[in-house]
Amino acid sequence: MKKSFQKKCGLRHDRIYQLSTLKWLPIFVFMALFVSACTTLQPVQLPDEHTSAPSDAPLWQSLAEIRSDNWFVLLNDGKNALDWRLTVIDSAVDSIDLQTFLWDFDTAGSLILDHLASAADRGVLVRILIDDTFLISEDRMLVALAEHPNIEYRVFNPFKHRANEFVSRQLLNITEFNRLDHRMHNKAMIVDNRIAIVGGRNLADEYFGLHSEANFRDLELLAGGPIVQEISTSFDDYFNDDWSLPIDMVTHIEPNYVDLYAARHVRDPGVYEYEEKSEEAKWELWEKAVREAFQGDAFLFVDKPPVENPVADESAPVQLAKRLIELLDKAEEEILIISAYLIPSINLEGAIERAVQRGVDVRILTNSIRSNNHLAAHSAYRKHINELLADGAKLHEVRVDARDRDFYMFPPTDKKSLALHAKALVIDKDKVFIGSANLDPRSLRLNTEMGLLVYSEALNAKVRSMVERDFSQANAWHLRFDEEGYVIWVSENVVLTSQPAESFMQRIEDWFFMHLPIEDEM
Repeated sequence: MKKSFQKKCGLRHDRIYQLSTLKWLPIFVFMALFVSACTTLQPVQLPDEHTSAPSDAPLWQSLAEIRSDNWFVLLNDGKNALDWRLTVIDSAVDSIDLQTFLWDFDTAGSLILDHLASAADRGVLVRILIDDTFLISEDRMLVALAEHPNIEYRVFNPFKHRANEFVSRQLLNITEFNRLDHRMHNKAMIVDNRIAIVGGRNLADEYFGLHSEANFRDLELLAGGPIVQEISTSFDDYFNDDWSLPIDMVTHIEPNYVDLYAARHVRDPGVYEYEEKSEEAKWELWEKAVREAFQGDAFLFVDKPPVENPVADESAPVQLAKRLIELLDKAEEEILIISAYLIPSINLEGAIERAVQRGVDVRILTNSIRSNNHLAAHSAYRKHINELLADGAKLHEVRVDARDRDFYMFPPTDKKSLALHAKALVIDKDKVFIGSANLDPRSLRLNTEMGLLVYSEALNAKVRSMVERDFSQANAWHLRFDEEGYVIWVSENVVLTSQPAESFMQRIEDWFFMHLPIEDEM
């Protein structure tokens, strides 16, 4: 593999400025200061909207007769996750609430869009709330989507100046950096207040194994039972937040129905083709899934959306972070940490150190330098490797060429790269947390996040067995100290005395980012 994961599908997630833009930097800065000095975006108070009571549609009543408590289906691979997402949408009768950070209109994103629009066509009320970070050049299409009488589309904490290029937009809004630095990273979909999907996946090909060059290993839960109403309440809190603005309040351009049609009809049958199900087939699929689902007590961990100013200390989204630290401090035997981006805070390092000292086995899986699509984030993590190992944690880094990567992506896989995007904790023998939060400053302090903690020995055992593949030396580098106290990277019949970087230049870039004072922004 000649290209790193960053070069294949991750650059859009990094704050990397294109060199061609740098020559225009003085002009952009002048324009930004001139424009933004005059006006800033203000929050908007709108009448509150709330998800209706759980639907009494025959399908949901039938499933409730099978199981009325909380139940969970693990969405471990991309195909299963996409199949279930589309099936859930197609099963909606009354409402669909979708909350996400990123949505690309490629094969997966287009299918999701088309099925949502079709649900709206048959009378389902669809509410969409998306973070504004990557809504570039899509406003006209989204305004057209929001004109559907059964679709509401809101943007969380939006940029006021809507340039159609990432760097330009950042610069034009530069005086509002502190507000815009706080993002909504939550990911949830709730259907009929009966079913929910919660986890780490954004809506794009690489999160479902469909990308032609590089894909993520991710993790989600399909949930039913009383916990769904708590997830619905959380969605309402965000949808009704003063910083969640309807798309037509964010931009005043004309809708583009041609772009909307095109976005709904991206298809590549050679990569993935969804099999439409009859009503009878859907009922059979649902009943089988619920009968075989994992049971357990569940608790929703979720940050509070900002009340007024996202920058204010009282609005800091730290509620989930505090509960995760409390969870780690209660571990008695084992902690498995799976975090795509790992930059431990003082509190997190302290929790890991305390756990090891009381005899808890702590194993951590994160990205390696080649698999991490945020090179700057990897550089920040690297500064903590020695301390984590010295504390007694066992560190593992995903191999971009993992032997079993075909499990997470569609064939052919020989030339495809793998990276970690899952966010999960497996605690002792009875607890599992799956959500949107990485263990880094951005997730634990800057962004809002959410996730589900489930008490279930059966689910715990299932997740444990599935992630053992990821921890193995065939799929991950095992980090340890050598006899002289230097870190080495060990995998199948290979021992490296320096990071498994793609090239000398990647090492230079890593060294450069490591010395920048940007860790608190990662």
